[in-house]
This record gives sequence, C-alpha cells and structure tokens, in this order.
Amino acid sequence: MKDVFNKSVSQELIERINSLEIDTKPLWGKMSLGQMLAHCNVTYELVYERKHPVPNGFKKWMLKMFVKNIVVGDKPYKKNSRTAPEFLMTSEKDFQKEKERLISHIEKTQQLGASHFEGKESHSFGKLSAKEWNNMFYKHLDHHLNQFGV
Repeated sequence: MKDVFNKSVSQELIERINSLEIDTKPLWGKMSLGQMLAHCNVTYELVYERKHPVPNGFKKWMLKMFVKNIVVGDKPYKKNSRTAPEFLMTSEKDFQKEKERLISHIEKTQQLGASHFEGKESHSFGKLSAKEWNNMFYKHLDHHLNQFGV
C-alpha cells in the first residue's frame, strides 16, 4: 500500500484527481464524478469536521467486528461494494468544489503526517495505527480513482 503521508504519494493522488474532467464517466458503479469526489471527502469529514453522528456503542462494536478489517486492511475493495449510509450520495454534487475539498484534505493529511495519526481514535473503529489510517485513506481514494479511469 502506498503511503499517503509521503509527499510524492499525496502529490500523485492529487495529479490523478486533477486529470479528471467534468465529463469523465465511471468504468463501473452509479455515482457521477461530483458524487464520487463528495463520497471520498466523507472519509476526511469523519476525521476533520465531525459533522457526522458518532455511532452508538453497539453499532461501533459491530463496525469494529465486521467492517474494520475490510476498511483498514491491505486487501483492495471489490467493485460495487456496499457503503455506509454517511457515504451514500444521492443528490448531484459540484465537481469543482468537491475536487478542491478533496485535494485540501489530502494535503492536510500529508502535512500532519503519520505520527499525528498513530493511535488516533477513528469515528467508527476506535484507535487505529498510522498504517491502518494510511490503508483507509489510500485504498479508498485509489479504488474510486480507478473507478473513473485515473
């Protein structure tokens, strides 16, 4: 798994995002480009904005038991995998706005660095190692950028 805390890797992700055109179509799935970028921003909103409700004790336990390893592990996501309700995008989203937000989140994450994330509490999974945070950030972005052919 590439390291999002490495400046060259975060720059590579940004270049892939910048290569998207407003009319870029997905190779699979139902989301439009703006929806996909907004969907990817949710991962960072859960870290930086805290605008989504925190799961209650039972739901958090279920997420840790059944979802955590899928999200933070090394294995890539499958095409058309189910997603959490917070990540569903049903309305159209502004491509440029979501693109700028995503790039800003990637830059902030890289600048904070791995040490900032080591042992940091996640919204849904409890404390994660820097490697788990990296896997979650990189794997999700890579999956959706591949979805749109970049």
